[in-house]
Amino acid sequence: MTQRGRLYGCPVEFALDALGGKWKTVILARIKEQSMRYSDLRRMIPSLSDKMLTQRLADLVEIGFVMIETGADEKARYALTDHGRNLATTLQALYDWGDAHGRTVGVRFRTDIETSA
Repeated sequence: MTQRGRLYGCPVEFALDALGGKWKTVILARIKEQSMRYSDLRRMIPSLSDKMLTQRLADLVEIGFVMIETGADEKARYALTDHGRNLATTLQALYDWGDAHGRTVGVRFRTDIETSA
């Protein structure tokens, strides 16, 4: 997790620290489509443990990329803040690069399996 007042070598170092690790960007990519309940995120990212999902969501809320909102059904949902929405094009670029490069090296994606079923 980033530390307020910490000295970074450059903005890229800060960005990677803020988004560090595999799961934060995956969670943000899911939430950027629509606000989601914890159980929805858990179902969409089955390889992520409950503990890690809880920790990463707390990190994302703390740094200001995600907020918790209550819907009409009074159930909590995770949604992007303005700072989180500013990441949308960056996340899409990572998705597009991962999709194109992954396919050239023979990687399979869960979305391919889900759409063919």
